[in-house]
Amino acid sequence: MANDISNETIDYVAILARLELTGQEREEARQDMSRMLDYIDKLNELDTSGVEPMSHAFPLQNVFREDEVTEGDGSVETLQNAPEAREDMFVVPRTFD
Repeated sequence: MANDISNETIDYVAILARLELTGQEREEARQDMSRMLDYIDKLNELDTSGVEPMSHAFPLQNVFREDEVTEGDGSVETLQNAPEAREDMFVVPRTFD
């Protein structure tokens, strides 16, 4: 393990994550963090000079549709089926006191 993680770092991360760690859990967290940092160091060894920077692995495209004028949302027809309606709204029983 090339990356030595201090007790202060483990305590700080535990506070940020709102965790209370036992001694065994602290040691496991230290080993996990060290392995993660070792992996990041290994990734830094890759030659990415010919790779174009990107923010997503897949190309993004706008998925929104164009606005179209329609014949409304059907609220008038829907309210015709309501047992009781007032001012274009459903009237329902009160749910709280």
